Amino acid sequence: MTFFYYFVLALFLFVSVLLCAVILIQESRSMGLGSSFGGDAGTSLFGTSTADVVKKTTSWLASIFLFACVILSLWTAALGRTKTPSQLNLMTEQDLAR
Repeated sequence: MTFFYYFVLALFLFVSVLLCAVILIQESRSMGLGSSFGGDAGTSLFGTSTADVVKKTTSWLASIFLFACVILSLWTAALGRTKTPSQLNLMTEQDLAR
């Protein structure tokens, strides 16, 4: 179970970095970092419909990021609440002492 948690966490970090890169590639009003890949405003990195492809990719990655963020948050909280066998034994001993 722990391996799967860290695997999902690594995928989450990969999606985060990928989302940052896709956001930086997007064409802005002032042609920010996106212009360095395409040269001038007339050319594009992925063909003629770059804006559509990048916008769809950004929205999908943002959705995956949000979903993974919620899942990992709930999963981390659940891992923090689990009790080890030694804690369970200690609780039963205290309950028996009452």
